[in-house]
Amino acid sequence: MKSNRLIGEKGESIACQYLIEHGYTLLERNWTVGHKEIDIICKDDDLYVFVEVKTRKVLKQGLPEESISEQKIKSVTDAALIFLEDKKYKDIRFDVISIILKNESQFELLHIKDAFY
Repeated sequence: MKSNRLIGEKGESIACQYLIEHGYTLLERNWTVGHKEIDIICKDDDLYVFVEVKTRKVLKQGLPEESISEQKIKSVTDAALIFLEDKKYKDIRFDVISIILKNESQFELLHIKDAFY
């Protein structure tokens, strides 16, 4: 379990660095409300972007992005609505960043924009 948490944290750090390099402004990491969590909340210009990060070292159970359940989508979207309650915004987007760790310094990253609604 501890190993999975470390893999997840490494993936989130990689995802944050990727987003910064691509011009996003990071607002929150591991934002929680009740039992709901959003891995990364950022802005792309005036658009709020809620990012679910999935990281794997082995693909026995499929690609990282394939592990996002309908329940997880509902949890993230519900949490996003709570986050936005006191904010002014025109539009939002839900993205997924999928990371496959090859070794300590090499990885594959896939950024899926508008992954779910």
